[in-house]
Amino acid sequence: MTVDSTPSFAGRLKINGAELVVEAFGPEDAPAIIVHHGAPGLGSRSEPKRSFGPFADRYRVIVFDARGSGESSDDEPFTHAQWVADVDAIREHFGYETIVMAGGSYGGFISLEYAVAHPDRVAALILRDTAADNGHNELAVEKAKNTDRTTIPQWAIDRIGTGHFESNEQLREYWKAILPLYDHQHDPAKDAAKLAATRFHYRTHNAAFGQNMPRYDLKPQLPSITCPTLVTVGRHDWRTPVAASQVIADLIPNARLVVFEHSGHSPQLEEPELFQRTVRDFLDSAGIR
Repeated sequence: MTVDSTPSFAGRLKINGAELVVEAFGPEDAPAIIVHHGAPGLGSRSEPKRSFGPFADRYRVIVFDARGSGESSDDEPFTHAQWVADVDAIREHFGYETIVMAGGSYGGFISLEYAVAHPDRVAALILRDTAADNGHNELAVEKAKNTDRTTIPQWAIDRIGTGHFESNEQLREYWKAILPLYDHQHDPAKDAAKLAATRFHYRTHNAAFGQNMPRYDLKPQLPSITCPTLVTVGRHDWRTPVAASQVIADLIPNARLVVFEHSGHSPQLEEPELFQRTVRDFLDSAGIR
């Protein structure tokens, strides 16, 4: 099933002083899933729209460009606390007391932060290829150095996870250099399409990885998350490896870990049918109907 091309809501919302582009799909009286995209300054609502759009048959799926990303405004601050506050304001705008919070990669960081900050508002948590701290960065650098898919320039390797970019053009060249690492089955044509579709906001990316990530460590707070939690990850993820997801699953009480054996960083796109079935089974078992 593909996402409905006519969302029940699409527009720009004034959220905590920023203008965010938001779309909502599915029945307005259904349980809500708010999905946070990854890669601040590179990501956008387009990936969550593809990944979670099929769930609009039974759920209200809400996707958006976070402040400083996609088509939303570049209003600072670009902090975890602000992005969490923006999610909560979106929840309030649509009138939901509780939501299913979902996010992948950096969107998973914000989803975890939201669940810690607002435990009474999260009915269930869905995580994809993410981490509870910044301890995986050195391993990602080593994998980039040793890949046999492409030759990544040293200047790009030196900037992995650092947030040291001087312009959108430099960020674009970096993104082009590391894109071959993401999917388990490398497809240069898909990389080219991703590159062409990306809007670049280098200041957002710098704040996310240069300021936020060095002090990001939610491991001590994870045992306080008591909602049903699904943790998914691709077996061959170079950026947030299986071990990072295992830590989350070990620390959140009764969390369920599912490893997708034929995926890299994006099992929701690389193994979509299995991902959708896994998420539906989880939501059913969590009583989200």
